[in-house]
Amino acid sequence: MKPSQRPTSWAGVLPVMALPLAVGLFTVVGTTFASRGQPLARPLDVLGYALLLVGPAALGTRRVQPVVSLAVAAAAVAVYLGVGYPFGPVFLAPVLALCFTITAGHRLAAYSIAGSCFAVILLIHILAHPGQPLPWTGAAGGLAWLVAVIAASEGWRARRERLAQARAAREEAERRQGSEERLRIAQELHDVLGHHISLINVQAGVALYLMDDDPEQARTALAAIKQSSRELLHEMRATLGVLRGVDEHPPHQPVPGLTRLDSLVAETRAAGLPVTVEMRGSRRDLPASVDLAAYRIVQEALTNTRKHAGPARARVVLCFDEDGLTVQVDDDGRGAGSPGFDGSRATGLAGGGNGLPGMRERAQALGGTITAGPRPEGGFGVRAFLPTNRVATPAEVPDR
Repeated sequence: MKPSQRPTSWAGVLPVMALPLAVGLFTVVGTTFASRGQPLARPLDVLGYALLLVGPAALGTRRVQPVVSLAVAAAAVAVYLGVGYPFGPVFLAPVLALCFTITAGHRLAAYSIAGSCFAVILLIHILAHPGQPLPWTGAAGGLAWLVAVIAASEGWRARRERLAQARAAREEAERRQGSEERLRIAQELHDVLGHHISLINVQAGVALYLMDDDPEQARTALAAIKQSSRELLHEMRATLGVLRGVDEHPPHQPVPGLTRLDSLVAETRAAGLPVTVEMRGSRRDLPASVDLAAYRIVQEALTNTRKHAGPARARVVLCFDEDGLTVQVDDDGRGAGSPGFDGSRATGLAGGGNGLPGMRERAQALGGTITAGPRPEGGFGVRAFLPTNRVATPAEVPDR
């Protein structure tokens, strides 16, 4: 064995053997002194000291074989008293073994061994003193001590179980929060990628179409692609940084929210979709989770309009009231009854997409509601209500 391995080995042995050594020393010394006041008892000899040490030695197996440890310690005490050796702290080892056995969950075995040992010791005393009356007082006192030890052990076992359950509940809550956070980040990535890649796709098509006939306009489209891709990289880094824990400095761009609505509308207009914005009510600061959800809902709704509405115009209406914020995004593109209307747009299942379900999850996470579907006058509409009087949960923390 290498010298570097010895401390590790002893570090595992010493905690296990410290208790048996201490109990054995206390039992031998205490019984030796107690024997001086018991002239009628059998003097301690080699067998007596050996029996005194059997119980403490059995405590060495208390962690791996608690029932065996209790049985050996109890049997050693019964034999020791049956031979007639003097009383002393001989019950310390079996009492400790009883505690370890109960706290380990072997309750039936512990009760059976403890009861059997008590009955055997009482029978030994009766047989050793046939002419004396039954020791009711001593038996009652010994039984009371045994019950007290069992009750204390049961209390300790129950406490350990409660602590274990609480620890398991905390770990489960942490796992659940981690899963919710991963789902939130996946949703953020879906919204960010869907919006920016849609813009890049539109601008790339414009650049290819005008590259020969109008190079200046094609250059403008390529510049828009560069800007959109740069913003996409920034947002992806900010979102993934939550998982990687690498963002040690404040973000270079504002946290996504309605303060970036003008930039979002400008990008959408540059991609060829005319958008108007209307504010109703008294505009005020919103909780961070509501601000982020409102921005993402508008972003996703405009992205869906560009993808599915065809030639269209869009209108964004934000209505502030005392209870919350109403977000409405309408377009006059392909709607119910219009040629080329894709009915899957209303269910959020187009191409396996998660746009509308993602918006619905954002609204429901805040205790709000959302509806989406074709409008009677044509086109498509999304309407969401986000309450502002609800405390955000950990899964609703905004982008860092």
